[in-house]
Amino acid sequence: MFEFLFGKKKNQETEQETDARVSEDEVKEEVTDTEEPEAEVHKETGDETGSEIEAKIRKDTESNIEAEIKEDIESKTNSHILEEEKTEVEEKEKLFEPIFRDMDGMSELDTDSDASASEEKLGLFQRLKKGLAKTRDSISGNLDNLFTASEIDDDFYDEIEEILVMSDTGMSSTEEIIEELKNAVRERHVKKTEDCRNLLKDVMTDILTKTEPEYLYEEKTSVILMVGVNGAGKTTTVGKLASQLKSRGRKTMIVAADTFRAAAFDQLKVWADRAGVDFIKCTEGQDPASVVFDGVKAAKSRRSDVVICDTAGRLNNKKNLMNELEKINRVVTREYPEAHIETLIVLDGTTGQNAISQARDFMDVCQVTGAVITKLDGTAKGGIAFAIQNELNIPIKYIGVGEAIEDLQKFDARAFVEALFSKSEEDTENVDA
Repeated sequence: MFEFLFGKKKNQETEQETDARVSEDEVKEEVTDTEEPEAEVHKETGDETGSEIEAKIRKDTESNIEAEIKEDIESKTNSHILEEEKTEVEEKEKLFEPIFRDMDGMSELDTDSDASASEEKLGLFQRLKKGLAKTRDSISGNLDNLFTASEIDDDFYDEIEEILVMSDTGMSSTEEIIEELKNAVRERHVKKTEDCRNLLKDVMTDILTKTEPEYLYEEKTSVILMVGVNGAGKTTTVGKLASQLKSRGRKTMIVAADTFRAAAFDQLKVWADRAGVDFIKCTEGQDPASVVFDGVKAAKSRRSDVVICDTAGRLNNKKNLMNELEKINRVVTREYPEAHIETLIVLDGTTGQNAISQARDFMDVCQVTGAVITKLDGTAKGGIAFAIQNELNIPIKYIGVGEAIEDLQKFDARAFVEALFSKSEEDTENVDA
């Protein structure tokens, strides 16, 4: 046992001596390698001792190593910084890429938006043009022959006057149109009849724009009272207007204050359900003013933006019914003083000059703020628009040229005149987009 341990220890000592010898040989090789430059330096200097040369070499070596390490660190640091900056820039580019893309495509989006608006405008004009076909045939159809065959003389003006009167433009409005046309012809020294077409269009447009319509109920909290005689189209107009206001984001309520006509309630209920608006019902024979009172209270509690009241159709020569309309107006004014109040008279375009007398009677008992002309698609008497605007001095706010909701259109004087004179699809280019 002792010999085994002693032999093992001896082997360990032998291994240690071998390792030491290998290390000593490696040191000698390194010293040999370093002695060569020392000898060269000694040859060059001659006066320096070996220890001084060795110290100098060691110092230079350490300086070179330190410089290399420093340069390497700086290089890696700069590279790291550049990499971080590059990464940051890339991240920002990704972050703002949608914005840049939207900015690049902004002109295309604007173009698409303008094109959509233009198409919508053109669609409305085509509806208007189709709805005024009978009136256009009455006015423009006869004027076309006049502009191509006549000279500018008294007979020329007399024929224009007759055509306008036959379309229910009204005597007063017709005389004003003829007088303004004569002045324009003299001022511009027009000699040819075909050149009078555009002059006449301009004069008729000026007549229709004497009073510009306002639509304050599209912005303010409002109560709209619909008035007019039986059969003028009040209930249908209420439903269409409610649908249009709802589509514009206005919280709308319909109040069925026509308590005399049995079918009025059911008809309005269908319109209210279709448009998705609030509805205040009535019972047959109920006091209309009390229904409006309930509607105003409900509108205030529900924070409605617009309340549209359908009143009973009443004959303008029935004093008791007209007085009832006054009562409704007083209720609204008293119970909802902060609301903007509109009173729109609905006039049947097929009745021609009778609509003027109806409107005058209603204006005696309530403050009419605008007119709605319905059923223009079924008459050749669309010239009544000039008489209403010019003789009554109230703005035309809407015209009805069909059965669809879109056929209740805001009144555009220029588009109206263009539709009356339009001969082909190319004329639609004259309407502003």
